[in-house]
Amino acid sequence: MRCRIRGDRMLRRPLAGRDRAYRCVMDDEQGFPVIRQTVLDTTDPRKLAEFYRQLFGLRYRPGDEPPASGQPDTRGQDWLVLRNPAGGAALAFQKIAELAWATWPDGPVPQQLHLDSTVPTRADLDVQHERVLALGARLLADRSDDPAEPLRVYADPAGHPFCIFVG
Repeated sequence: MRCRIRGDRMLRRPLAGRDRAYRCVMDDEQGFPVIRQTVLDTTDPRKLAEFYRQLFGLRYRPGDEPPASGQPDTRGQDWLVLRNPAGGAALAFQKIAELAWATWPDGPVPQQLHLDSTVPTRADLDVQHERVLALGARLLADRSDDPAEPLRVYADPAGHPFCIFVG
């Protein structure tokens, strides 16, 4: 017998010493939640979603696309979701009234989350550097000449830190 909820791997197993008592146990192969998306707080969900859509080549969840020119952006007022067309990580954007920019690496407002991404070569790191700045990010730290781990750290248009590594 299974404690199955469509695709779940929870099994019904008898408790020791009891005929009709059962417990649900996790099957080790599929017993963990799957990360659906990372949610970023922002005062402007559409602006931040557009930044990451262009940076990572993501696509809007059906229904979250920008409206036609001149039309009100009702979906972009509080919550938007971007999906990865190849599967894997996705991002969502939630409107909040105020957002204190992280003052990383020093200062009173710590980063509470940051995104890491990679490119294959240092030349790619330089290409992405120009793209990221053109999309509206700010450079926070440049370790592109580090022989062990070349990287740059940026702040997105809402102030969230993110990194691009060679790796």
